[in-house]
Amino acid sequence: MSTLDSNAPKKIDAGSVQSPARLMLTQAASHRGLILGGIVIFTIVLVAIFAPLLAPHNPLTQDLSQSLIPPVWFDSPEATWNHILGTDHLGRDMLSRLMYGARISLLIGFSAMLISGVIGTVLGICAGYFGGRVDMVINFIITTRLSMPVVLVALAVVSIVGSSLTVVIWVLGLLIWDRFAVVMRSATQQVRGLDFVASARSLGSSTSHILFVEVLPNIMNHVIVIATLEMAHAILLEAALSFLGLGVQPPAPSWGLMISDAKGLMFFDGWLIAVPGTALFLLVLAINLVGDGLRDVTAPEDRN
Repeated sequence: MSTLDSNAPKKIDAGSVQSPARLMLTQAASHRGLILGGIVIFTIVLVAIFAPLLAPHNPLTQDLSQSLIPPVWFDSPEATWNHILGTDHLGRDMLSRLMYGARISLLIGFSAMLISGVIGTVLGICAGYFGGRVDMVINFIITTRLSMPVVLVALAVVSIVGSSLTVVIWVLGLLIWDRFAVVMRSATQQVRGLDFVASARSLGSSTSHILFVEVLPNIMNHVIVIATLEMAHAILLEAALSFLGLGVQPPAPSWGLMISDAKGLMFFDGWLIAVPGTALFLLVLAINLVGDGLRDVTAPEDRN
């Protein structure tokens, strides 16, 4: 009797079986890096959106009589709560410029990531699915792009065309798509031989349907992870171009431009560089934490 009982099929509690979506949410809720990065990004996004309401001063207003006021944590009689993070060499409030600068960094990072993501994803999926000559041509394009230094090409293009917010977005978007293409090509090659793709093909589905309805959703986790990395990359590149004077032009409150304006005073008033540099560091770190967390949560090999 005991043998029969031991061999009897056990009832499975339906509540104990989690759907893939619920399992991903559970893993995400317990991932510290993802939560921390998400909180930082969410806070910066809110500050950027509500900058006109939160900023204590106009970020473009100059007052030379209030120049180089140190932050409130400095033991200085000039420090005042009217300028919590101090003022720059032109008397502009650092906190206000920091809040408005978040708008520029997020806009450039997201827009450049979106442009590069579309280009790289389309090229990568086509190369991985069709193979043969299509793969050969796209591989040649990818290799050509990888042979060109991003910063050097961006500097050359911006110096010729002229620097503006729109130009910087398009230049970065057209230069950082290679990682999308390489990863999507590899992921598509792994997916194209699976049963559901073969079934769709045998049912007479169009190529566009197979690529964007069958293949793309199954490699979307790779797209999301690469998107976070490239967004952080684009933000750093914009800061570098602005630091060199070929990115966002003054008087726009770009974080890279704020660092560039303070480079002549870094040995005397180091906080002028530390404030925007810390904000840039926190934003890029948070984006990378979210990217790492999404990779851990969406990786198929980590699902139970």
